[in-house]
Amino acid sequence: MSRADLPPALLFTGAGPLAPLQGWAAWTSSLRGWRRHLYAILMGAIAAAALPPVDLTPLLVVSFTSLIWLSDATTRRGGAFFLGWSFGFGFFVAGLYWIGAALLVDIASFWWLMPFAVLGIPAGLAIFTGLALLAANEARRAFALHGAARILALAVFWCIAEWLRGHILTGFPWNLVGYAWSGAFPGSDPMLQLTAVTGIYGLSLVTVTAAALPARLGDRAGARPWPAILATILLIAVPMVGGAARLLSSPRDLVPGITIRLVQPSIPEELKNDPAARADNLRRLIALSGTKSDVPIAAVVWPEAAAPPFLERDTELRQTLAVAMPSGALLMTGVVRTDSAPAKPTHIWNALEILNAGGDLIATYDKAHLVPFGEYVPLRGILPIRKITPGLMDFSAGPGPRTISLPDLPAVGPLICYEAIFPAAVIDEKERPGWMLNVTNDAWYGLTSGPFQHFAIARVRAVEEGLPLLRAANNGITGAIDPYGRVLARLDLDAIGALDVPLPAATKPTIYSRIGDAIFLALLVVELIVSFALSRYRQSR
Repeated sequence: MSRADLPPALLFTGAGPLAPLQGWAAWTSSLRGWRRHLYAILMGAIAAAALPPVDLTPLLVVSFTSLIWLSDATTRRGGAFFLGWSFGFGFFVAGLYWIGAALLVDIASFWWLMPFAVLGIPAGLAIFTGLALLAANEARRAFALHGAARILALAVFWCIAEWLRGHILTGFPWNLVGYAWSGAFPGSDPMLQLTAVTGIYGLSLVTVTAAALPARLGDRAGARPWPAILATILLIAVPMVGGAARLLSSPRDLVPGITIRLVQPSIPEELKNDPAARADNLRRLIALSGTKSDVPIAAVVWPEAAAPPFLERDTELRQTLAVAMPSGALLMTGVVRTDSAPAKPTHIWNALEILNAGGDLIATYDKAHLVPFGEYVPLRGILPIRKITPGLMDFSAGPGPRTISLPDLPAVGPLICYEAIFPAAVIDEKERPGWMLNVTNDAWYGLTSGPFQHFAIARVRAVEEGLPLLRAANNGITGAIDPYGRVLARLDLDAIGALDVPLPAATKPTIYSRIGDAIFLALLVVELIVSFALSRYRQSR
């Protein structure tokens, strides 16, 4: 191997102020065998700590600079893929371990699925990061990408992999790197405003690029890393300043005279579907719904599957619930529904049903994006297992996002559970609602990072669409979010209570709500062009 073929990190000489970083880069690039992959797994896990609820966003710099240095020493296709896979495996195990907590509700039946949930799902998702590293490595070799050029290429292919992960096989766009700005790290709220233009995938591209460019500090002496560092600063400072200006100039308008009551009963999942506890569960919901208020309550919102099943078939119960609500208030509740009477029940839906003050059913929304293995079993004719949620029958999917017109309220766009994680797929863009309502049940996941991540993700949908989002959870986390992502009120995990929140007014449609991921895709192309241009410039010198 000639000197020109060596990784940049192994070519440094001298002892300047960057010598410690160059030494770290050289040590990282020199790792081989299991040590190399173990280090990649560790760096992936560190990257997950940048996400809620840990919110240590600067750790992305440590993890992605290390990934660049590891990648520099990779020459074989298989090595590049498995390096990216190892990093992704650590990232997804640390970020998605909470999925296994759902199995603890009925561990006697599903104990054998625990390795699949905790290790198998991360192993499968890591294929996307493996392919990203493979593509970046191939581009580096084919086009002689060095210096900042190879860093830009890796950021582009990482974010392409994120986008594909969000769409292939029903999609699972959880723990996108851009969500590192959806938590409590200082400056996150201004930075999050970028999603009103680029969406979360665009924010991921900016974030990964900014986190990886400091790897130039580990390159050989005389490599001139400072333009890359300046670019890193600008990539964060410009969106943050622009976002801060947007927040400072944004109104805090409310829909006049509209207050919504969000109920969080925090019923343990073990009791939620216990027939013996059903009456007590209902009494708790009613008690929380009927508390006194200084202002009229326009609607009471119960979380996912809160009402007794098949509420649409029980006229007496609907009338009883209507009487228990504040005077004149609608009841908007998650419920498991079936075919309309008198037809024989042959389908079930995870639904939202809306009752008026007389107990009449005035609107229904059926969840469209179902959870594989949680609400239905893929390849049902081949896999001899049952879904994790109670009952032998798989849920049926609804037709997709819709806007529901309501009496004396702005039209609403309902979202059930993890439907809120899918960018550009949360509302009917042809009939834009005035607000979004997310009913969910995160009691499945206990005191893990899952409920915190779910709430943070919902914040981003509000900014992307320019719509307020109200969220009612059985347990963790209920809250009201304005169209700029500001949390106006919340009930934390394990809290039992009700929030009376004025309904924020929507903004005008955002750029992202009008054109979706078009700007993100354009940024990918621009960043690739810059990468190739830098490479040609380097060669010409």
